Amino acid sequence: MTVGIILQGKGSDVITARGTTPLRDICSTLAEKGIGAILVTDAADHIEGIISERDIVKTLAAKGPEALNLPASNVMTTAVVTCGEDDAIMDVMSKMTSGRFRHVPVLRDGKVVGLISIGDAVKYRIAQVEMEAEQMRTYITMT
Repeated sequence: MTVGIILQGKGSDVITARGTTPLRDICSTLAEKGIGAILVTDAADHIEGIISERDIVKTLAAKGPEALNLPASNVMTTAVVTCGEDDAIMDVMSKMTSGRFRHVPVLRDGKVVGLISIGDAVKYRIAQVEMEAEQMRTYITMT
């Protein structure tokens, strides 16, 4: 199973912000959209970073409530791991687990075409395992 299959099912909407966006606005968008991360892009839509709930919590713990006035560029993770649509889900899940992050932008020809989370990957992996189990049950009952 590939990342592209996940995007076909979930869609390719990606919420982005600029590096100048205040952390307060990032928090509002995360809450409003019910998401866990936002890509930070430049005017040409190139990835500059990603800001996750974990980044926000760390910053608030270190700097207190005044951190909400900081620009996203001060809080975001700049070493963004990406994947392609043809990448295997298991490979991407392995990267997420070893890197301890939960969101990966999906690129096609250097452009962002989606964002998958560990939840997306697990959901589709479970569906695949259930389908395989059902096929096995069908096979067993037919013999």
